[in-house]
Amino acid sequence: MRSVDEHQRVVAELIQARPAVAVALAESQGLVLAADVAAPLSLPVFDNSAMDGYAVRAQDVAGAKPQRPVVLPVTADIAAGRTDELALEPGTAHRIMTGAPLPAGATAVVPVEATDGGDRSVAIRQEAVPGKHIRRAGEDVAAGTIVLRAGKLVTPAALGLVAALGLVELSVIPRQRVLVVSTGSELVSPGSPLRAGQIYESNSVMLAAAVREAGAVVVGTETAADDVARLTAILDRSAGAADLIITSGGVSAGAYEVVKDAFGRGGEHGVEFVKVAMQPGMPQGVGRVAGTPIITLPGNPVSALVSFEVFIRPALRMAMGMADPWRPLRAAVLAESLTSPRGKRQFRRAILDREAGTVVSYGPPASHHLRWLATANALLDIPEDVVDLAAGTRLQVWDLT
Repeated sequence: MRSVDEHQRVVAELIQARPAVAVALAESQGLVLAADVAAPLSLPVFDNSAMDGYAVRAQDVAGAKPQRPVVLPVTADIAAGRTDELALEPGTAHRIMTGAPLPAGATAVVPVEATDGGDRSVAIRQEAVPGKHIRRAGEDVAAGTIVLRAGKLVTPAALGLVAALGLVELSVIPRQRVLVVSTGSELVSPGSPLRAGQIYESNSVMLAAAVREAGAVVVGTETAADDVARLTAILDRSAGAADLIITSGGVSAGAYEVVKDAFGRGGEHGVEFVKVAMQPGMPQGVGRVAGTPIITLPGNPVSALVSFEVFIRPALRMAMGMADPWRPLRAAVLAESLTSPRGKRQFRRAILDREAGTVVSYGPPASHHLRWLATANALLDIPEDVVDLAAGTRLQVWDLT
C-alpha cells in the first residue's frame, strides 16, 4: 500500500497554481499577492496637521502660558481637502483641521485645546515645539518603497494601504476552482422523500463547504447515480470550468464502483486507483480527466472528509500560495489507552483540551459515524507502526478549529 506521505506528495504535485491575474481591490481580499507592490507616491502625500488647532511659527508663541497667552491674528482657515497653496506670515496663525495641508512657513501646530478657539484672533496658552503635531510627507511610506511582498495575504489593512496609494488593482494568485461530484444510486437530495434503501446525499454539501473553508471556490456540485454514462456526461458538461474535480464514492472493491468503471480499473485515462495505508480513507484515486486533475475519494462521509483534510486541503492552499497550508499540529498527552490497526496510519476523531494539554478519542473509529466528526475539535494522528497506546503517551494532534 502507498504511504500517507507519498500520496500527499502525489496530490500536491497534481494541484498546481493558476497563472497570476490582476483583479480589482474588492476582488483581491483573501488572496495571495503574486508580485511585490511598490508605492507610486509617498504617504502622507504632503505635510499636514495631526490635530485640529492652529498652524504657527514656533518662535511667534515662545513664552506662551495659560496666565500669559500670546494673541495672534487668524489670517486663514484651512480645512481638509483645501487644494490652494498657502503661506503663513510671521506673527500670524492659520486655523487648521486634522489632515489639512500645512501652510508654508508653519513650524508647529498648537492643539485647539491649548487656545481659546478664536476664529479672528486666537489666544495661545502654551509654547509650540517645532515639528509638533505635524505629519511630514513620506514619514509613513516613501515613494518607490516595496510596501507589500509577493506571498502576502491580502487583508483589510493591506487593502487600505494600497487604496491610500491610489492603486486600483493587484496581481494575485487566483482561487482554485473545484467541481464536487458525489456518486451513488442510493442518494437522494435533502428535502425529497426517502424510499426504502435510499439515503440523503451529504458528501457534496460537506466537501463543497470544506473547499470553501480552504479558500478555494466551488464551481458546481453534482450527484451521479451508479451509471458511467451519466457520470461522464456530468464531467463533460462541467469539468472545463474547474481546476480540480473531487468525487466521492465508487472507488472501493465492489461490483458497482462507478468511478472506477468510468475511468478504468486498470488505470487508463490517466486515473490511478490505489490503497493508502491509513484509516479511515484507504481507497483513493488520483489523476487527470481530459487534462483536469481529479481526486477520487471513498464514499463513507468520515473517510471522505478526513481524506480531504489529509490530502486535498493542504495541496489546495499551497497552490493558492496561502501560508500555513496544514492544520496546526499540537502535542498532547493521551488521557486514555487505545489500540490502532497495525500497518495503517490512523486519523481518529478526538477532543483536545488545549489548556490541560490532553486529548481523548471521540466516538467509534468506523467511517460512517459522521456525528462524532461533526463535534470533534481534533484528529489524533497515530503512526502506522503503533498498535498499543498507553495513557500518558504524547501524540501529534491536528487542531481542526
